[in-house]
Amino acid sequence: MSSTEILVALVIAVGIAGIIVPVLPGSILVLGAVLVWTLDIGTTTAWAVFAVCAVVLAVGAVVKYLVPGRSLKASGVPNRTLLVGALLAFIGFFVVPVVGVFLGFVLGIYVAERARVGAAAAGPSTRSALRAVGVSILIELAAAAVAALAWVVGVAVT
Repeated sequence: MSSTEILVALVIAVGIAGIIVPVLPGSILVLGAVLVWTLDIGTTTAWAVFAVCAVVLAVGAVVKYLVPGRSLKASGVPNRTLLVGALLAFIGFFVVPVVGVFLGFVLGIYVAERARVGAAAAGPSTRSALRAVGVSILIELAAAAVAALAWVVGVAVT
């Protein structure tokens, strides 16, 4: 295994970790790492692997918004609630490093839902929103794992 392949593997691992702990742009790191490997190898097979990874990650990016979005629409959670959650997640990132993203998001969703539907119904709405976000993360994680597997197969073949 070359030094480039080791570096690419490390960046892919960091990208996957960035999906789980949303501090880094995980899918972009995975695709960028595969692109670096592709440019280094330069064969048709390497470009085919890059194309497969790009398609898988692009499909994952689309699906990660479609599936949870339908779930949220079905449970009645509006986009405004998610916007408040995202805003407080952003603020939380700077107030409490790393963990603040999660704390801010949950707090933002709860506060927005409490204002919208009252204290009694805020809990179930918050859980629905958090479940949808969890599904979104799992979808992106699965796409990144498939892309990483395609890269491993590409390394073995070339």
